Amino acid sequence: MSNISESKSASTATFLTALVFNAIVFGAEIAAFTLLRPWFKAIYEPRTYVPPPSKRIQPLSKSILLWPIAVFKADYRAIINANGMDAYFFVRFLRMMTRILLPIWIISWVVLLPVNSVNTRVGTNAGLDIFVFGNISPDKQQRYAAHIILVYLFTAWIFYNIKIEMRSFILKRQQHLISPVHAKSVQANTILVTGIPSKYLSKGALYNLFNDLPGGVKKIWINRNLKELPDIYDRRIDACNKLESAETALMKTAAKIRLAEIKKSHKKGSKAADVEASSPTLDSVIVPVEMRPQHRLGMIPFVGKKVDTIEWAREEIRVCTELLDEGRANIENDGRGLKDHSDEPEDAPSEEGSSQGGKSDKGKETEKKSYPPLNSAFVTFHRQISAHLAMQVLTHHAPYRMSAKYVEVRLAISYAATAGLIILWAFPVAFVGVVSNIYGLCATTSWLAWICSLPKIVVGIISGIFPPVFLAVLMMLLPIILRLLARFEGIPKYTGLELSLMTRFFIFQVIHSFLIVTLSSGIIKALPQLINDPTSVPTLLAQNMPLSSTFFLTYIVLQGLSVVAGGFLQIVPLIIYYVKLFILGSTPRAVYGIKYGLRSVAWGTTFPGITLLVVITLGYSIISPIINGLACATFFMFYQLYKYLFLWQFGQPSTSDTGGLFFPKAIQHIFAGLYVQQVCLAALFFLARNQNGKASAIAEGALMVVLIVFTAGFNIIINNSYGPLLHALPLSLKDKTYTDTPTIQQQPSIEETTPLAGKGKSIEASPRDVRDPAGPNSTTKAKTDEEYGFAHPAASRPQRTVWLPRDTLGLAEEEERGCREAGVDVSIQDAQMNGVGKVDITGSPPDLIKEE
Repeated sequence: MSNISESKSASTATFLTALVFNAIVFGAEIAAFTLLRPWFKAIYEPRTYVPPPSKRIQPLSKSILLWPIAVFKADYRAIINANGMDAYFFVRFLRMMTRILLPIWIISWVVLLPVNSVNTRVGTNAGLDIFVFGNISPDKQQRYAAHIILVYLFTAWIFYNIKIEMRSFILKRQQHLISPVHAKSVQANTILVTGIPSKYLSKGALYNLFNDLPGGVKKIWINRNLKELPDIYDRRIDACNKLESAETALMKTAAKIRLAEIKKSHKKGSKAADVEASSPTLDSVIVPVEMRPQHRLGMIPFVGKKVDTIEWAREEIRVCTELLDEGRANIENDGRGLKDHSDEPEDAPSEEGSSQGGKSDKGKETEKKSYPPLNSAFVTFHRQISAHLAMQVLTHHAPYRMSAKYVEVRLAISYAATAGLIILWAFPVAFVGVVSNIYGLCATTSWLAWICSLPKIVVGIISGIFPPVFLAVLMMLLPIILRLLARFEGIPKYTGLELSLMTRFFIFQVIHSFLIVTLSSGIIKALPQLINDPTSVPTLLAQNMPLSSTFFLTYIVLQGLSVVAGGFLQIVPLIIYYVKLFILGSTPRAVYGIKYGLRSVAWGTTFPGITLLVVITLGYSIISPIINGLACATFFMFYQLYKYLFLWQFGQPSTSDTGGLFFPKAIQHIFAGLYVQQVCLAALFFLARNQNGKASAIAEGALMVVLIVFTAGFNIIINNSYGPLLHALPLSLKDKTYTDTPTIQQQPSIEETTPLAGKGKSIEASPRDVRDPAGPNSTTKAKTDEEYGFAHPAASRPQRTVWLPRDTLGLAEEEERGCREAGVDVSIQDAQMNGVGKVDITGSPPDLIKEE
């Protein structure tokens, strides 16, 4: 009986242990951040100098101690210009949840804490357990009126906030879509058409199909199976990297040889040598052949022919360039040979198909160099509104043609695999729930009773700190698998993958990090009495399930203190930055990537981690109102953290921005939290029993069922009202959309057809970012994004310029000449190597130029 008493009172000790531990971690990390911030701007304030001038921000604070005030006063709306709509709406979501929870916190603590604890107690409840729903004794259950009134009040408040936030979202998104910067971009005026039948698989047919839309068609990219070309392109990139590394290594070796000669001459005291050392020339330094960079060919280490890396890389680049040029010439010939079949019956065989059976050997040879079109294409319009109209129109009269429906079968398989993964993952997560209630486990399992005899602080760490940390580690392993499942589904866009991952990861988190932990925890607490009286299952679960809230209180504390402080300190990126600079900063391009590469977040995993907290908070907001204050503080801390990160640290790639489409998904996750809350409360009300053993809260349970219906109805209204406006612009805004008036309205030529997809490659639905790691003031030199458009790099991009540093011996100029003679594009601008072989840069890579 004493063990049961301990299990009832252990929640306070567990919570306090977690609170104290996380508070200590929070204080230490915030203090470290305060001291380190002024000295490491590359980590803590890179946005003050890395982005283009129009996107930079002022330094955080000149005072070492006043940075919290600067973060608090910073305008979160500036995130739109700095990092785009996705980052802005993520921070806005945190702000919204803080605003929602503030009155809920105050009212619930003022009303529910006394209602649950004053002059009422069930069993041996003590500490935090006296403030939960299950602490109301059987003779005091008229107090449930307070819970039903507040749940209605809080739900109405949440509905109000959802309505105003969705209205604001639609307005902001439409303003973003028609803004000059976005509206002029090629992706804003382009659609991806999939499932194209052979009848329309030509530029002329697609042009005739879409050109009747306002403004007409500007350009068409028919996607092709590029076969070996992407692999050849990757080979050339690898060879460029190898050449840059080898050339830099050669210069470092020459610098070391020169230093050794200088030291040797000083020891001899030779004046002639001193004169020679004061004005070194390349002739005075000869790198022996055996000291030149070399490597072995083949996949197996230490096996294969040894070659001079520089000579091999130059030849490899030359060969790959010739192969790519040959392939691109064949692509142009294929494009000229595409026939417009739009006037033929849809099931008529094409000329290519009809002749395949009788091809000669010569024809087969030609076929090997052919890059046939795939069943998809990108269509760019002169007017932005035309792209949005094309998104909404029925393109084809047959099912599964020229639409996204082609993914339905793979979608079913993908989600079936996700469901299987959820089931398998239940076992380790259930173990976390069991460990979180170690006292209950001790009471029911004699061979584990020794654990509860350990010092309370040790038991508190085991049950209060280990479970949340272990659960966080489990959740870190999931995104890799879930991304693969989303990719298998056949989603062609990177942003689509992240949106799909957000849904999958959220479902996973709710089931495992909330429901399974709650159920396993509650059942373990109820086991002693379940064994003695199996017929009391409903009543015992109703009384004991609320007591499992201790785990989630500690989880919220972990997130609000340790995780937030770790987000400010960024200790791992700080260490990695200097380790990479020391170990990997051997070439100008590597130094550039390390110094000017801004970190970013993946929304598919970041957003679900936050919306899980929403579900936990709403699920327990009435059952265990203590959580409301902790959650409000946690969301406020996250709001300040991410406002700081997106204004001063992170740089989200503009090509992967969805315009805020993660936000409405997050709103749906709020509804999920409401459903969890309402279903749990309805069950608790229906299971409640008075001192006579009779149902005592049937009316409250019925009112909860009514509230569930109201919530579902409001959810449907929100989806029907705002759903159609999420993606496409309405005609009422056509006069405000972008229009690129062509000088001559004519059908584009076949030669402009540009291939995209290689065999086994995903299609990017926005132009590939041809820039290197995000750095200062960068755009492409040779062509604009619009000219490259949606063409695969293997079919369009020139050789990446090899970037070498100038050295003090003049070796760089000689190597530059050697590269050019071998047909390799090379530059030694804005990079230098000092006399001891250290590389640094003064500008961007040569294949990038500064934005004005």
